[in-house]
Amino acid sequence: MKKSLLFVALCLVILSAGAALAAYPDKPIRVVNYAGPGGLMDVTSRKFISVAQKYTNAVFVVENKEGAGGLIGMQAVLEQPADGYTVFAPTTSVVMKVLTSNKDIDEYVWGFEWVAMLMRDPECLIGSDKNAVHTWADVVKDAKEKNGAQLWTGPAAGGNDHLMAMKTWEVAGIKAKWIPYNSGPEAMLGVLSGQGVVYVGNPADIGGREGYNIIAVSSKERLKSFPDAPTFGELGLMGMDDETMWRGFCVKKGTPEEAMVWWEDLLKKVAADPDWRSFLEPDGIEVVDWGRDKFTEQVKKDVDDSLTYMKKYGIIK
Repeated sequence: MKKSLLFVALCLVILSAGAALAAYPDKPIRVVNYAGPGGLMDVTSRKFISVAQKYTNAVFVVENKEGAGGLIGMQAVLEQPADGYTVFAPTTSVVMKVLTSNKDIDEYVWGFEWVAMLMRDPECLIGSDKNAVHTWADVVKDAKEKNGAQLWTGPAAGGNDHLMAMKTWEVAGIKAKWIPYNSGPEAMLGVLSGQGVVYVGNPADIGGREGYNIIAVSSKERLKSFPDAPTFGELGLMGMDDETMWRGFCVKKGTPEEAMVWWEDLLKKVAADPDWRSFLEPDGIEVVDWGRDKFTEQVKKDVDDSLTYMKKYGIIK
């Protein structure tokens, strides 16, 4: 009898230990996108998952929670347990949105662990070669003539592209006005129609669209995919060669270390995958595998830059 009880107790200990050591992930992972189906981060996260299936048997479920520039998606993740099974898919602009909406930075930015940066997409200025003003020399001349009335367009007020515009104005010593549109394609049409002079975005934005040209790109050297696009440095605009739009994944603060290490490891595998690289690099995007430390440093820099320029231009107090 005593031997039987001892055997049962031993079995219970073994089962209990096995449950405690169950490897992450042992259930589906929800990836929450703030963009709608077909949006930039939606397409990116779905492609990442398809490539990741080569390296893991984990089950992923992508959910789209649109609205408020990403705040609704962030809130949806923050309301879930910090267990690593609900992941947010942000871009740089989401961090900017937190600042301009007067949300609590400690909750909406530092309430997350920034575990995996996937890519760095260079910022650029885009014009229309259908318009008289479509080179950097044209832009500067027109800006000085209009004395602050020149119009620049983008998909949102206070986002990463707006920040890029403000940095450019300061370095170039010109004045202009930012006109936000509901979406990037609408803002680009504003330039094509002549309503605006410059659209601020990324090189891939002109892919498949006629009538546009890249006025300047934030890169140390010309992009292989866009050899005719001059860099800011070539145009004499110094300190503007590393302005990017990043995309990645973050989890709620307090997520187990095991889960965060798993994501960092998966990121490195996907970053080295030729299918992943061929998906991004033709658009001039830099593939990276930045884990928590480097990603967090980047977010801190973004917050500092945004606060500086948004206060200077009166967007926030």
